[in-house]
Amino acid sequence: MKIKRIIHIGVSTKDMEHVKKLFSGYLGLSISHEEVYEGDVDICFVPVGESQLEFFGDNKVTGRGRVAEVIAKQGAPGVHHIAFEVDDIDVAVKELKDSGMPMLDQEPKPGAHGTRVAYIDPSATYGVTIELVEEIHGIEKNK
Repeated sequence: MKIKRIIHIGVSTKDMEHVKKLFSGYLGLSISHEEVYEGDVDICFVPVGESQLEFFGDNKVTGRGRVAEVIAKQGAPGVHHIAFEVDDIDVAVKELKDSGMPMLDQEPKPGAHGTRVAYIDPSATYGVTIELVEEIHGIEKNK
């Protein structure tokens, strides 16, 4: 497995509008992409150099979501995970599993922004949640 870069840092939020105002208004960064993931999680991406910040919160329209549970486990909104880009996620997951690394996702699954993702079990990474990401459509690239 070859890790190419930190593709994004995932940050949970209770107030997506505040995030947008802070990063695009006060800090002058752009919002490159927004979506509703799996019908209940609002996501927006903020490019910073070759990487991005990924903010995610419960969907304000439906009132549904699972981010409140994530925030409760974290103790507060904030950094949730570090995402590393890999060339081939199927190979990466297999190599990690074969080496004995515990995985939260035994198989890659669809992720936000047209990607495939898999999470390593944070019990094996000193509590740091690590997401592996393979771009499918090149959407998340900042070039």
